[in-house]
Amino acid sequence: MNTDARECGHRPRSVVVESVTGGTPVPRGTGILPVLQIAAVLALPLAIPIAVAAVAPDLSPFSASFPGERTLDRPAGTVPPAAQAFAPFQKRLGVSWDADYLYIEGNGLPDHQMMVGITAWQQQVPLPQPYTGDNAWRVPLKPVPAEEPAMIEGRFLRGAIAIAVNGIPIFNPQNNRGEVSYEIGELDQWGGHCGRADDYHYHIAPVHLESLVGKGKPVAYALDGYPVLGLTEADGSAPKGLDECHGHDHDGLGYHYHAAEKYPYVLGGFHGEVVEAEGQVDPQPRAQGVREALQALRGAEITGFEKTGGNAYQLSYSVDGDPRAVRYRIGEDGTFPFEFDNGRDGKTSEVYRVRGGGGGGGGGRPPRRGGGEMERRETGRMRAPGSRSSASWAGNSVEGFALTSEEIGEDGRLPAEFTGDGAGVSPPLSWQGAPTGTKRFALIMDHLAPGDEMKSYWVIWDIPGEMTRLPKDASKIGRVGVGFRGEVGYEPPHSQGPGDKTYTLHLYALSGEVDLAESSDRVSREALLEAMEGKILGQADLSVVYARPEGTTGGPRGGKGGPRP
Repeated sequence: MNTDARECGHRPRSVVVESVTGGTPVPRGTGILPVLQIAAVLALPLAIPIAVAAVAPDLSPFSASFPGERTLDRPAGTVPPAAQAFAPFQKRLGVSWDADYLYIEGNGLPDHQMMVGITAWQQQVPLPQPYTGDNAWRVPLKPVPAEEPAMIEGRFLRGAIAIAVNGIPIFNPQNNRGEVSYEIGELDQWGGHCGRADDYHYHIAPVHLESLVGKGKPVAYALDGYPVLGLTEADGSAPKGLDECHGHDHDGLGYHYHAAEKYPYVLGGFHGEVVEAEGQVDPQPRAQGVREALQALRGAEITGFEKTGGNAYQLSYSVDGDPRAVRYRIGEDGTFPFEFDNGRDGKTSEVYRVRGGGGGGGGGRPPRRGGGEMERRETGRMRAPGSRSSASWAGNSVEGFALTSEEIGEDGRLPAEFTGDGAGVSPPLSWQGAPTGTKRFALIMDHLAPGDEMKSYWVIWDIPGEMTRLPKDASKIGRVGVGFRGEVGYEPPHSQGPGDKTYTLHLYALSGEVDLAESSDRVSREALLEAMEGKILGQADLSVVYARPEGTTGGPRGGKGGPRP
């Protein structure tokens, strides 16, 4: 591979970057594949449509809505090259476009095997995602070169940086902790795994797709609008003159990236203009989780994944030689029944429902109102493997139990008055439909920050069960804990950086008082969740969005509590 690298076409700099992917097990840690193994990797996917047609479901339970004005069946003129790249998969994707953007709709599940070979597993399993309509992938049809490239090392660690032509998102080769996923055993034989929302995605370029789309054709499109090609040129020669973004422009093809045999695997940075918000390219679709994200399961190795009938699946794994499995089904009634076969430790079962918001690392357009949480049903006393003893696991959706605010409009925007850019007072809240038997309420306001750091802004409990609202700038109601900065009371949101940030208010209906002996200045979000376990009758969520005004800098204003760090 040519080492005469230039920085994204902007200024000279010497860089050597190469990369790897494939359909057969590959050695991790070396970063380089032998030539014969690369050939085997590229040849194997020819059998994909026959061998794995029964593994991944169709777009159901979602349907494409084609948000663009034109489609492959109704092009009304010339089909853009970007749309042509996705055409081989049009039976599984919704491909449409307008004058500015290409829209890709899908369910986030590929037509190939998944998960097998992962040895660093955080207990996720593949579930379909609603990447449709307003939550579709969006690729600029008229990419604009950036004045300065936005490099990805240590940045864009949340969400996708590209979308493969089979509709599967591609994340930064680094996970959200900054580790290279491929090199620590997090990826399957195809270069992918599932995120916190059980959303399947790649972390290395899927060069195995070349055998389906053709050599020298794009295997993906970066979210800046430029295509990602395989390891070589169309004639099999090594790419020459690659810049630091791992791309170049030659022979009238226009600028494009090339996959590589080691880091950065996909692209080194964005040659085109992108907007960065909360550690990811913005906007982009949001994955929709149905269950709480779990922890890594030490000693686990995934040995199989199969469709067992209808919308039913089984993921098989072993822990220190003890065979285990996760069996689950996508119910027509909106439920997700799971059975956890924990080997020598017995079996447990859970039934989940779609949760409000997402959690997979995707971002973009959060819902204005939180959806339901999950129903929990256990056999025996066992929990799902690695689950946390937390009331956030036990929150149940109750029909009719809703949380609203007279100050939040249909756009879901949080007025500046309730943030650190304004008066910093708490917003008024109202609720209705609390489940029968409610004796107390508790409230938590939190936000998932970059790096999967959960920050809390309001912790309050012991709210009388007969109450149905909190006034603006609420005080002397219930008991109040501390936010993530350690201050008692409402800590107005004031996240750094541009772009929308989503904050969620969770109202819990409780069957009785919460037993907390600590003084208020020591009760955090986590402590309250722990104390509420087993007492939650229902949960209602309200998601709000806030973006700091352009040009604002520095820390939060004083609000009620004076200057904050």
